[in-house]
Amino acid sequence: MYGKYVKRMIDIVLSLAGIILLSPVLLVLWILVRVKLGSPVLFTQQRPGKNEKIFKLYKFRSMTDERDDEGNLLPDGDRLTSFGKKLRSTSLDELPELFNILKGDMSVIGPRPLLIKYLPLYNEVQRHRHDVRPGLTGLAQINGRNAITWEKKFAYDVEYVNNLSFKLDARIFWGTVRAVVKREGISSENDATMEAFTGTPPEGTPSND
Repeated sequence: MYGKYVKRMIDIVLSLAGIILLSPVLLVLWILVRVKLGSPVLFTQQRPGKNEKIFKLYKFRSMTDERDDEGNLLPDGDRLTSFGKKLRSTSLDELPELFNILKGDMSVIGPRPLLIKYLPLYNEVQRHRHDVRPGLTGLAQINGRNAITWEKKFAYDVEYVNNLSFKLDARIFWGTVRAVVKREGISSENDATMEAFTGTPPEGTPSND
């Protein structure tokens, strides 16, 4: 009952309230991104949602479009400005996802929507992260965010799916508030954001770590 009906009603109420109450913040951020990073203000990208259905994700842009001599985008660390880092560390770049939540693409709480190219790389257990709507924040985000391995992150995602409840969502919500205030786990140790997922080695196979 909670996962099918109540959770969606809560998502609609919270996302609509968030858009209305934060509209001045959204406007200011829109102007700042336009001035500091140029156009487009929004970063949009196709992401897999519930049951791997593809939708368009909205975020505030946090990187430049700087390219090398061959026209290839520079690494994230080179394109992420100090302003962009502040947007990410405060999670303000995620605010446009409130519109994704209102539309029904996402939920307030759930596994984060990742790249389409990762879909064939998940093992059978990890694939269950798509049994629910992706979220603005989730269990992995209050347990390390980008500072933990992909395997740990996916384990938290599946744990969430298997234990979906109002109590768990409430714990994740308040845990997210605490993590954002403390700015915990924004980046991994080896990358400006998070290293690309290349697949989990089968059990018993030595890893490259």
